[in-house]
Amino acid sequence: MTSRHRPPGVFHRAARAVTVGALALAGVTALPAATAQADATTSGDVIANLWSYNWDSVASECTDVLGPNGYGAVWVAPPAESLKQTNYYWWDVYQPYSYNLNGRFGTAAQFASMVDACHDAGVKVYTDAVINHTAAQTGTGYNGTTITNKYDTPDWDPDDYHTSAECSDSDLIIDDWSNLTEIQNCELLGLPDLETEDDDVRSGIAAFLNKQIALGVDGFRIDAAKHIPVADLNAIWTKLDNTTAGSDPYIFEEVYPGSTPAASDYYSSGDVLDFTYASKLKSAFQGNVSDLESLSSSGVLTPANSVSFVTNHDTERNGLHMSYKDGDTYKLANVFELAYKWATPTIYSGFEFSSSDQAPPNSNGFVTDTNCSSGWYCLQRDTAITGMVKWHNAVGSESVSNWSTKSSSVIGFGRGSGGYIALNNGSSAATYAFATGMADGTYSNVIDNGATTVTVSGGSATLTIPAKSAIAFYDGEFTPCTTCEDDDDDSTSTVTATFNEYAATTSGQDVYVVGSISALGSWDTSKAVKLSSTGYPIWSSEVSIPINTSFEFKYIKKDSSGNVTWESNANRSASTTTSAVSYNNTWNVASANSTDVTFNVTATTDLGTNVYVVGSIASLGSWNTSDAIPLSSASYPTWTKLAIVPKSTTFEYKFLKKDNSGNVTWESGTNRSYTTGSSSAYSTSDTWK
Repeated sequence: MTSRHRPPGVFHRAARAVTVGALALAGVTALPAATAQADATTSGDVIANLWSYNWDSVASECTDVLGPNGYGAVWVAPPAESLKQTNYYWWDVYQPYSYNLNGRFGTAAQFASMVDACHDAGVKVYTDAVINHTAAQTGTGYNGTTITNKYDTPDWDPDDYHTSAECSDSDLIIDDWSNLTEIQNCELLGLPDLETEDDDVRSGIAAFLNKQIALGVDGFRIDAAKHIPVADLNAIWTKLDNTTAGSDPYIFEEVYPGSTPAASDYYSSGDVLDFTYASKLKSAFQGNVSDLESLSSSGVLTPANSVSFVTNHDTERNGLHMSYKDGDTYKLANVFELAYKWATPTIYSGFEFSSSDQAPPNSNGFVTDTNCSSGWYCLQRDTAITGMVKWHNAVGSESVSNWSTKSSSVIGFGRGSGGYIALNNGSSAATYAFATGMADGTYSNVIDNGATTVTVSGGSATLTIPAKSAIAFYDGEFTPCTTCEDDDDDSTSTVTATFNEYAATTSGQDVYVVGSISALGSWDTSKAVKLSSTGYPIWSSEVSIPINTSFEFKYIKKDSSGNVTWESNANRSASTTTSAVSYNNTWNVASANSTDVTFNVTATTDLGTNVYVVGSIASLGSWNTSDAIPLSSASYPTWTKLAIVPKSTTFEYKFLKKDNSGNVTWESGTNRSYTTGSSSAYSTSDTWK
């Protein structure tokens, strides 16, 4: 039997050759590389995790939302009959009473109708499979099954479970999480642990899964997979039937982080849910999204073997990951997940809760229909998310490209020439120019369903991104650019010019660059390019400038009333070639008198603490810690930032740390010293002391 852990139609995995047939399965039309596009509404690989939805609600969601918006699959709650308690806790469904499909979310007939409805909408169905254990508590289940001995159920006899002999622990409880025997043969939270090394048990589990496959189920999320040996899982998979579509069922597994066993140990038995990925996203979106540039090398699982998520039903409650309670930041993290080329993405949708054990909305324990306006948080319906599902499907297997970090809160990147996205996790709108790699033309912003458009000229777009939001567009239907401005130059080619200006300002003032070409406003201060103050007192922005062009420019300050203050020095002169260029300047100081120093320091920090540089000269804050320059953690533990300083000058400096409360910790030792010469592009290589 072939490997069961690669779902048909998943076209972005490195280990799978992308053939014309594979593209067709994925909903992608094979066209020349420069123009290859998918119908953005065609189903791809995005999985909607509709956790605790009843079967009728899942069916409606497949028909009305998931199918029309291009979701590839729906992942639903465990369908087996489970423990029924007076308080109807959510976790009751992870305590199976029997493998009967009449349960908390509906009848077996409703389950079968749901699968059919989702298939009619072009959506695969994956169920949560609880096969490691049965219920720890006795009582009556949702189909009326009564259990008085937790080791004697309709499907299993007492000799089908591990005992203290196999567990090597008299209390049968996992209390040594470094002991593989305990983890896989003892009882998790008192749940009777099935003897999966026994062939009769394997056959019984396979029969339960095959019953679902016969009804059309396409795959399974394996609950508590780390508590089952890989060899046992693979032995069970050999007993599974093909799906009604004629393929192997897709298997993805819950392997909670830990060295014993490691998530990578399970790659041979299925894809693995990536808890580290979700943790990295939480850290970035509650800290610096600029850190995501190094996501692929930060310890996350390999994309060919994993399934990504932002949160799930466990981790949104225990605080390990984000939740709907994080508001727009949470939604933006899901937007990023859909945009970034990595593993198969999931979008989680569940019910609102005020206590961790709280049950979903129900009637006598049976879950009632989902009402997205009351008691449920239906992220899968959000306009930004449905737009990004289409974007994700359209860009297909294109690699991440044209990455741009504008600040710790603003990033942008493309997927080849197929699409581009810019995200702003800051508290106010941000305007930057982005080199998109996209064809010139006008595109619809999928985040707001086309209410706004984006114009790309010379491959670049100047975007004003709302706070806690994004702008995303892809190479689908758009209007080619035939009259785009070319910045007074006959060439349509541009280069990126980065303007860095050291300028102290008063409250309410911002710094702009204005110049002699239309890209810089043609000396019209109302069209000047606003610079970002993220690295205050250095103000920065990127602007697309025509190649081989000479121009003049100056910096100005504007206050909240629109009053303009010009620099007092002569106009600055510059010219471009065919390469990107940076201009590093100081307010009221001629360009010829300024240079730049990139400060690099290796320093470890706690979450929420950042590193700064401050020094004896004005451009380093004149020893005022409130004017210290924040360094970037993108290459952590190395912190980096470019500063503008006078040429041929000796100055002193030091590094310091600030936490979220503004508390300052200075490094120890004497002040550091540096001397600039008459050239440019100096740098330091320091270690925190």
